[in-house]
Amino acid sequence: MKRSSLYAVALLAGIGMLSQLEARTWTDAKSGKKIEAEFVKTSGGKVTLKLVSGKTVPLDITRLSQADQDFIKSQGSGGSSAGASGWPQWRGADGKNISPDKAISKSWPEGGPKSLWVYKDAGQGYSGPSIVNGTLYTMGSRDGKLMVIALNVESGEEVWASQIGGDDETGYNASWGGGPRSTPTWNDGHVYALGPKGTLACLNAEDGKTVWDKNLSSDFGGKAGGWGYSESPFVDGDLVIVAPGGSKSAVVALNKKTGKTKWETETDAGKAEYASMVPADLNGGRQYIRFFQTKVLGLDSTNGKILWESEWPRGKTAVIPTPIYDNQEVYITSGYGAGGKMFKIGSDNSVSDVWDNKVMQNHHGGVIKIDDHVYGFSNKGLICQDWKTGEEVWAQKDRTLMKGAITVAGGKIICVNEGDGTISLVEASPKGFESHGSFKLEPQSENRNPKGRIWTHPVVLNGKLYLRDQELIHCYDVSP
Repeated sequence: MKRSSLYAVALLAGIGMLSQLEARTWTDAKSGKKIEAEFVKTSGGKVTLKLVSGKTVPLDITRLSQADQDFIKSQGSGGSSAGASGWPQWRGADGKNISPDKAISKSWPEGGPKSLWVYKDAGQGYSGPSIVNGTLYTMGSRDGKLMVIALNVESGEEVWASQIGGDDETGYNASWGGGPRSTPTWNDGHVYALGPKGTLACLNAEDGKTVWDKNLSSDFGGKAGGWGYSESPFVDGDLVIVAPGGSKSAVVALNKKTGKTKWETETDAGKAEYASMVPADLNGGRQYIRFFQTKVLGLDSTNGKILWESEWPRGKTAVIPTPIYDNQEVYITSGYGAGGKMFKIGSDNSVSDVWDNKVMQNHHGGVIKIDDHVYGFSNKGLICQDWKTGEEVWAQKDRTLMKGAITVAGGKIICVNEGDGTISLVEASPKGFESHGSFKLEPQSENRNPKGRIWTHPVVLNGKLYLRDQELIHCYDVSP
């Protein structure tokens, strides 16, 4: 296939039809050209994509970007159209926090969707789920032991549970409750997990046995934020990338098979804070974007060198939400009155602000981009924000939509109200707020710290909604 073939195919398909297909962006590794297409399947070293015209084409997997290749690995032999997609990491395979499910139930009955199972031994913490090949992976603290846990998604039964360290709830502020805040990452038959005190472990996904481990504090001189290490490990190609923080190694890349250090970003970016890594294919190369308390760094993926930075002087107390990258533009937001901004990366890696305001003040529930709009909780409740201008499109605040975490599936936003555990189904549309039902999470944890809330982000996959409140993991049927 010629270097420009991806681009040529996209033109033949008709760019004007993109809105008719629920697709992801695919990138030619050599030319950098992009197309919108839906993943169908893989076979014999090729991936089959469904173009906007409806035509399917096979492409050599090796011709695609590393992010595309990793996404393909997470899907197995089937694709989203077959309902076999996985959720291998924080915010899903492509980092957009949008379920591959094409449709879910259009509305919820009084009392909510059918409960399929409740697992009651996840331990303390706010770790979310990663789900691959019928197994859910998460973390929790059980009696002072830091555990990685695997569950069967059909039955909710425990497959294995492995201790990777201790958690005596000292060394980080656990007044909101102890336990891990990070979501484990599945990649190539292994699980990568990060504990609040810096333990980073690689485990065999099949049996939970530890392959290697490191500690971000003792091995790299790292300095966590006040609530401990909370980012989710990012695995890219042969590397696992994390941010120890501190004055020595702001970010490190390790060999995912051995844990050996590949490179370190030797700069003082302050405490590690809580956002997770974001990959970006731009300007002819692969970059990693990391949001710290007072700045955002863009790093060269081959050596960790800083290519650009953008200041965030309003960052304070805790900078948590993962940034969004799209087409040379980076969106950031944080709470405590900070707000958000959009900036653009030029062809020479120069940085220029597009807009900067306080419309979105997202604490920790995350934001999601759909087309040209961003959805998330601000101090005004659930809001829709214009991506291009930063202006508020609509806002909805009531007792069940005060603040919390969200995900998107089948064109709907699933909202978790952190205070009382109300779960709401909302239309993901800039036309205005439209509710399709709600229910209250029951049972809720009796062991949650009185200051703690229901902070674990929801996930929808293969018609199932996964929710967590400390030691309790719920699974609901939200299939259409």
